[in-house]
Amino acid sequence: MKLSPAVIAGSLAIRQEIDYNSAPPNLSTLANSSLFETWRPKAHVLPPTGQIGDPCMHYTDPETGLFHVGYLHNGASGATTDDLVTYHDLNPDGQPFIVAGGTNDPIAVFDGSVIPSGINGTPTLLYTSVSYLPIQWTIQYTRGSETQSLAVSSDGGRNFTKLEHGPVIPSPPFAVNVTGWRDPFVFQNSQLDSHLGSSPGTWYVVISGGVHGDGPSQFLYRQHDPDFQYWEELGQWWHEPANTTWGNGNWAGRWGFNFEVANIFSLDEHGYNAEGEVFTTLGAEWSLDPIVPQVSDFREMLWAAGNISCDDGKVTFVPSMAGKLDWGTSAYAAAGKELPATSKASVKSDAPDRFISYVWLTGDFYGTLDFPTPQQNWTGALLLPRELSVGKISNVVDNELARETGSWRVASNNSGVVELATLKQEIAREALAALTSSDSFTEPGRTLNSPGTVAFQRLPESKFHVITASISFPQGCRGSDLKAGFQILSSEHESTTIYYQFSNESIIVDRSNTSAAAKTTNGIDSRNEAGRLRLFDLVQDGKQQMETLDLTIVVDNSVVEVHANGRYALSTWARSWYASSKEIRFFYDGSGEVVFGDVTVHEGLYDAWPDRK
Repeated sequence: MKLSPAVIAGSLAIRQEIDYNSAPPNLSTLANSSLFETWRPKAHVLPPTGQIGDPCMHYTDPETGLFHVGYLHNGASGATTDDLVTYHDLNPDGQPFIVAGGTNDPIAVFDGSVIPSGINGTPTLLYTSVSYLPIQWTIQYTRGSETQSLAVSSDGGRNFTKLEHGPVIPSPPFAVNVTGWRDPFVFQNSQLDSHLGSSPGTWYVVISGGVHGDGPSQFLYRQHDPDFQYWEELGQWWHEPANTTWGNGNWAGRWGFNFEVANIFSLDEHGYNAEGEVFTTLGAEWSLDPIVPQVSDFREMLWAAGNISCDDGKVTFVPSMAGKLDWGTSAYAAAGKELPATSKASVKSDAPDRFISYVWLTGDFYGTLDFPTPQQNWTGALLLPRELSVGKISNVVDNELARETGSWRVASNNSGVVELATLKQEIAREALAALTSSDSFTEPGRTLNSPGTVAFQRLPESKFHVITASISFPQGCRGSDLKAGFQILSSEHESTTIYYQFSNESIIVDRSNTSAAAKTTNGIDSRNEAGRLRLFDLVQDGKQQMETLDLTIVVDNSVVEVHANGRYALSTWARSWYASSKEIRFFYDGSGEVVFGDVTVHEGLYDAWPDRK
């Protein structure tokens, strides 16, 4: 999803006093920028002001070891980090390192990716250069609207200079009626080298899109020359029929009609491995019937793992498992990059080669909500960095729950017990350590068996904190009406309830009472969020029991990230209004005994932007 890169216009005058102990007014009547701090996170990536779009163009600078995190903003802007915790703007006031307006990109700069040591050993950006708008999978594609162009940087990534020639990949495959053709992602892959007889270390590009009347696709290209001027077309290495699903669709949404922002990378149990299992992350766009021109009802942030095969010189990718990278309806457009063990961040934390991914959390639901943007003067954020690897779930009972086509596969089996493989995704170790190293308090565990809420004995001091906890459920509750979890950002006026629900194996974020401001102001999204997580039957000490739910809930003012069991994420907005809405409560409903344990609240979070005023 590409949004206008314009910085939100608005006065930076003295912000008017707002009473957060009283009912909110219609926020759209307030002065511009008066809500700047009201819901702004402090541990997340976002520009100093204005709108953030897709994360993209990340890379590790081989000269400095710094990791560059990019995102669409007035073109494309970004920051560097040496620890995945604190960030430093590449340019003053978050100014962009590349903007539209050249011969190849008169209209816009869309997503791209960077070869760290490209032309003449410099960081080399391959990006989508846009000449015509609108571009949308629901309308006829304008030929020439999207091309792929190069730019290089010789000043540490502060500026990328466009090469003075035409696009290096000038058009989609011949006579293919594409729905879109953008977001080039450069990568290396030893399996492709072997199948195609390429020299080791050859670069490949995957471009996202689809074919009208046929379905979504990833278009594959191979580096032809050492200066990256020519790219050999290898066809649609992955294609799905229009609007179909993985399995029954419960665990990985829909493939939709058009792919966006695809990344390709290889993982093992430790992290990035060029010879490991092949994964892709991708955005999928689709709509309900009847399809309305220039409207996508749904965007889903997916992942898939699979196998590469080659038949008569044509390589194809065939999924073996698939899931959602984030179940939040506002979470989309993930982009990642290899972070080598030699990078500054990895040296500090003694981490191996990793693949680090950032996900965009759109602030106005892809521009469809009438949010009081001028009053806030910023929109959206990137979610905390995640490190991806192959995850294993051991000692799983070999039953129909384990054998369903889902976001896992059976890796091995032995006498009625299987080991499952899936995508492991966790907050990057550096960020998680920083989040949980501050002052903390432990809440005594609870055993609940009657409906209601129980307030924590102690309140956090602010709306910036992390909750970690485990919840154990009785074996016989599968398929029951049992619900258990927490209420956060709570007071007598408002609360957000996060709970696991057995009736559909889902974590629910109930936002119906999240924000008093939603009752006075349009555009404050209060729709509930939900995402599926199966808790498997496990064999422990010779006994069968249900897998424990292990939660990490990050509350960064209005940004809430729910992470579970090392393989699940749901991120959303919870825009509480009242200053008193800081209470945390245990939540329970249904029947059966639930045990809450290891409940800890880490206070304060960290400031990701120490240089900003």
